[in-house]
Amino acid sequence: MPVRILIAEDQQLVRQGLAALLRPEDVEIVGEAADGETAVAMTRVLRPDIVLMDLSMPVLDGVEATRRIKRQTPQVRVLILTVANGELRVAEALAAGADGYALKKLGHAELMAAIASVRVGKRYLGPGIDADQVRAHLDGGDGVPVALTGREGQVLRLIAQGLKNREIADSLSIAVKTVETHRTKIMQKLNLHNSAELATYAIRRGLID
Repeated sequence: MPVRILIAEDQQLVRQGLAALLRPEDVEIVGEAADGETAVAMTRVLRPDIVLMDLSMPVLDGVEATRRIKRQTPQVRVLILTVANGELRVAEALAAGADGYALKKLGHAELMAAIASVRVGKRYLGPGIDADQVRAHLDGGDGVPVALTGREGQVLRLIAQGLKNREIADSLSIAVKTVETHRTKIMQKLNLHNSAELATYAIRRGLID
């Protein structure tokens, strides 16, 4: 039986390119989603074998979309396919339930190997990802948390982009008080003390694209 794949990617050209690349293989493209919320809804209806999931998407980012997919349809495999290669970002995705993580610069053969790996239940980490560092993040090594929640990751990335609490609240459609609470929890988890340290941390760990 061909592997049934849903492509979740906000850039139409990339979606079309992936579909064209995969169709000659033993693959059935069951759907395409341009944002995370649509990806979750389509996965619930279509029940693909694998979701190829980008991280930076509108409405709902790839980490939170992955978390919801694995909660609602745990049998569906999620393979993250992104440009973001920071090890904490990888750990964040894996903690949300992702079955694999690969960078968009990988070649055709590597992509097929990643798909084959997650299809049979094996975790896949692509070339260029430091598995030991990812494991340390997942294990809470060196004082680093297991992973930030999806919302905390969003807030941290916006802080790193220089947004103030009110701007973050408006961007995420949440209360300023909620942003302040997330900021406090993030600093506690990462043992950081101000916005400058948060921004530096986010950049070094690849939390912003």
